[in-house]
Amino acid sequence: MDKLKMHSSDMGQEKVARIREIFPNCVTEAYDETTGQIRLVVDFDQLRQELNNQVVEGPQERYRLDWPGKRKSMALANAQIIKTLRPRICESKNFDETQNVFIEGDNFEALKIMQEAYLGAVKMIYIDPPYNTGRNLIYKNNFSEDTSDFLERSGQRDTEGGRLVANPETGGRFHSDWLTMMHQRLRVAKTLLTKDGVLVCAIDENEFGTLSVLMKEIFSGTAWEHAYISVIHNPRGQQGNNFSYINEYLIFVFPSGTKSIGNRIIKEENVNWSQFRNWGGGF
Repeated sequence: MDKLKMHSSDMGQEKVARIREIFPNCVTEAYDETTGQIRLVVDFDQLRQELNNQVVEGPQERYRLDWPGKRKSMALANAQIIKTLRPRICESKNFDETQNVFIEGDNFEALKIMQEAYLGAVKMIYIDPPYNTGRNLIYKNNFSEDTSDFLERSGQRDTEGGRLVANPETGGRFHSDWLTMMHQRLRVAKTLLTKDGVLVCAIDENEFGTLSVLMKEIFSGTAWEHAYISVIHNPRGQQGNNFSYINEYLIFVFPSGTKSIGNRIIKEENVNWSQFRNWGGGF
């Protein structure tokens, strides 16, 4: 039996959804501070430009990456944290002599706490974040939630199961939360690096482009160089009749003018070539 809806339709959101069908680049998502939900909003400056064949005067354009929650993310990255790390000596080996430290906990909180002792002291940081596939999980600061729960919490699906946003799988719902998570951690991680420190981040095709822009914003200007390395990884091979993704990526960020790769000579007899496939037959 169908449940009765206890509220009327959001006509404003329905009209915005219709505009998005015609002008998809003129509709974006924004955080509603009153309801705490993500809502569709019209970029009227962009819409005016779409309806004219001449340049329309408006706010000054600038190259930047924006998403709902960015300003709050910056505030959290700069805020103090009232927590500390406690050693577990009984589970350690040679606690007084070892030079290795293993920290277990929420990674954002741990990074914030590490600023006290390791500010500007870390030579290399490697980050392997959750890949934002948009299939099963939504990643938050310290928890994951099912997609259906997120749809109801964000207002994209009500308690009766009715979808409030057309085609949400193609929208930015996953991107905003994922970007907030990465933005906070990258901003804090940057403060831990030494003057010649290197940051490495693994990612797949889902957020490769977005993460590239985000890292260029945080590590901006001529003081930093960015390198993108493709890692071939597809144990299943081609699936179906279409192209298959075979790549993951490593994004390297390092200070300009520094030598970040050591001198290492690898002899050919020490290389195992069996893991490489002869795709074209001519190698």
